[in-house]
Amino acid sequence: MSIGTSPALRRLLAAGAALVVSAATLVATAAPAQAATVNGIDVSHYQGVINWTSVRNSGIEFAFIKATEGTSYKDPRFNTNYVAAYNAGVIRGAYHFARPAASSGAVQANFLASNGGAWSADSRTLPAALDIENNPSGAQCYGLSTTQMRNWIADFLNTYRARTGRYAVIYTTTNFWNTCTGNYTGFAANHPMWVARWASTVGTLPAGWGVWSFWQYSATGRVSGISGDVDRNYWNGTRARLIALANNTP
Repeated sequence: MSIGTSPALRRLLAAGAALVVSAATLVATAAPAQAATVNGIDVSHYQGVINWTSVRNSGIEFAFIKATEGTSYKDPRFNTNYVAAYNAGVIRGAYHFARPAASSGAVQANFLASNGGAWSADSRTLPAALDIENNPSGAQCYGLSTTQMRNWIADFLNTYRARTGRYAVIYTTTNFWNTCTGNYTGFAANHPMWVARWASTVGTLPAGWGVWSFWQYSATGRVSGISGDVDRNYWNGTRARLIALANNTP
């Protein structure tokens, strides 16, 4: 997704990603792409004005919407998109583009939670996603060692949970995760994994996850109600299971 970068640079990213087994929420079951019939998108201000009623009528059932980046950036279309998606019946979630070199994970988690990334049990609000991927303008791992990266991610996830009561979704690529965390498996027990691999199959997942919850399979999709390309995603399960994740119920 790398919405903090240009669309051209975003197309250089690739990899696999994984599921989620949340001890307090829900477990997605392994399934091939053909069985993942719940369609979704992720968007930011790059998509411009969106007709969310048309999006929903085209078969899109969920959307992750960019809220924040780093320590100070707020997506200028987030408030409009977040409310309009909800009103159109789209199950929505916020996401934060991580800048681990800019501050602690706690600072950025609080920034997200205070600017749209909080959670409510209304059947249409997913736990927010941490978008942690290749640095768009510097060293791949933001100059952090694998231990420092693990600690940064843990700081973000723990702070977000303290603020909202929810385990955040993790969006990443297999290459970034395994390289920058040193194949760390410690978050897989609770945090839904969002696959980022633009291909016909998910491929190898990040260390620790055996199946995926969300899969971003294309960055060049077209959807009614949106002018131009948009990232396309699958949820690995039924709409009822997605609502269960939204509501933090078994």
